[in-house]
Amino acid sequence: MSDKPGLIRRFFGFIGKLAHGIRVLINIIFVLVVVALVLSMFQEDVQPLPDSAALRIAPGGFLVEQKTYSDPLTQLMQQSSPADAETLVQDLVEAIDRAAVDPRITSLVLELDYLLGGGLTKLEYVGQALKRFRESGKPIIAVGDNYTQEQYYLASYADEIHLNPMGAVLITGYGSYHNYFKDALDKLRINVHVFRVGTYKDAIEPFTRNDMSAASREHNSAWLNALWAVFTHRVETQRNLPTDAINDYVNNLGAKLETHRGNAAELAVVSGLVDKLSTRPQMSERLRELAGVNDEGGYQGIDMKRYLSHTRRSQALETQPDTGKIGLIVAKGMILDGEQPAGTVGGDSLAKLLQQARRNDQLKALVLRIDSPGGSAFASEVIRQEVIATRKAGLPVIVSMGTVAASGGYWIAMGANEVWASPTTITGSIGVFGVVPTFEESLAALGVSSDGIGTTELADLYQLDRPMSDQAAQVIQSGVNHIYDHFLELVAEARGSTPEQVHQVAQGRVWTGVKAQELGLVDQLGDLQQATQAAAKLAGLDLYEVEEISKPLNFREQLLQELTNGQAGAWLAMLPRSWTPQGWLASVYDLGRKLEPLNHFNDPRGMYLECFECDIR
Repeated sequence: MSDKPGLIRRFFGFIGKLAHGIRVLINIIFVLVVVALVLSMFQEDVQPLPDSAALRIAPGGFLVEQKTYSDPLTQLMQQSSPADAETLVQDLVEAIDRAAVDPRITSLVLELDYLLGGGLTKLEYVGQALKRFRESGKPIIAVGDNYTQEQYYLASYADEIHLNPMGAVLITGYGSYHNYFKDALDKLRINVHVFRVGTYKDAIEPFTRNDMSAASREHNSAWLNALWAVFTHRVETQRNLPTDAINDYVNNLGAKLETHRGNAAELAVVSGLVDKLSTRPQMSERLRELAGVNDEGGYQGIDMKRYLSHTRRSQALETQPDTGKIGLIVAKGMILDGEQPAGTVGGDSLAKLLQQARRNDQLKALVLRIDSPGGSAFASEVIRQEVIATRKAGLPVIVSMGTVAASGGYWIAMGANEVWASPTTITGSIGVFGVVPTFEESLAALGVSSDGIGTTELADLYQLDRPMSDQAAQVIQSGVNHIYDHFLELVAEARGSTPEQVHQVAQGRVWTGVKAQELGLVDQLGDLQQATQAAAKLAGLDLYEVEEISKPLNFREQLLQELTNGQAGAWLAMLPRSWTPQGWLASVYDLGRKLEPLNHFNDPRGMYLECFECDIR
């Protein structure tokens, strides 16, 4: 008998060796790629900045204070992720301010087609940076196929605004519209038990009404009109338009378009909103004329990300004088209990950041940037107590309010030394609510019954398939009343007032930053930079640098983040883009953001400090 393997054994042996060889080859290739990427982190920028160029500002998606968490490996390997639909407002301001004093930057180009918004306060923050850039004597050119309301707000800061002849400027005004579910809930036989304190705490109205209440209409109208007045005044000032020109344009748009035979682009020029109608080739020619021609035949421009990467690296290599440090913690998104990823405020996770700041001996003061409509009452109190502990540890805390710092967002601000708000910040909403649905009638209609026995009258408190007892309702309402009273007391203590006086401006009512200062709810008006300067003054610092406090990364996350942000990330960015348009990506992201409230009910006691009406984007 021969020991030579048969044909089948030889065939499968060959397949096994081939598979093993492929695995080894893949592993070798992966190691070589990682080594190449790691080495690239320590290389100088192989493409130095040109001696003369325009800075290209092309924000995508929503302007945010903090990007929604995305795994670093996903960011590195994928062309598309939720982060593609977000732009850090601090990056925009930093790039614009750096460029204003950089002799290599001769001008600034605003490409706004993929900007979806982010709130008036963030637009104001970027707008003031654009204003400083213009004051340096360098021109700003805005180019776009169309301009939405928030895109146009930034474009109004430009020296020249170019619009595609097939485009339009669509300004609509601000509004706050919601769906109301009372009839639908009645048809589904769902009983929604609502508990609240505050005449104006209208977050629960969609469950109890089919329309907006008079109280809700009153207070929402006040702050919406206040923000709209800022928008129109700013645009009319930047464009040298007559007072009320924007209202005239919006309210009579139909008649004006009819006069121009529906030509929206022509109307935009006649109305003084844009300077010139230019096709894409004409826009490119104007930019080449302004900034020069690059090797590919386009205009000589530097992308914001590349510019920031280069200038930050150069700054890191320079010898810095001894300066104090101001810590910065961003509290962005809904406030939830427990550990939460970036882009959402977790009670435990933000508490750990505050503890981390206290352990950092180099920090001389802390700025807490709040951009949150609130959420869990319990998590809000966990955070506020940590803010107080930070102050007691000798580290001054300044709160800087972003687009919105209302309800729970306002609650956590009450632990700080000083509270700063932008004039257009939406704040207040001092009120509490609880919502408990029960489905006993819905199940009964399907033939499902609930029965049993308990040792007390509250044994079925958490049984949503049973009617809520009067005592259970009394227990929950008492809890809501208690938290509201506590809210009034902590605001009164922090603001040097009384609970009775705070109650007069509370009851769930929303205020702009300007009005909040008049009412004594905030100390000063100013943006993040001004609040940071106030923190430095409080700490006695003339020279300082800002250090953002964030969750420490493990080795894997650090490596992947460095690769993403470094030269390797730039190489990957040069790869062909996927077929998915960024606008579509951002739209999907926005839909997810609008559905977020469905995941927000995780307070241990079901008590919420949330301002649903504060989102007008």
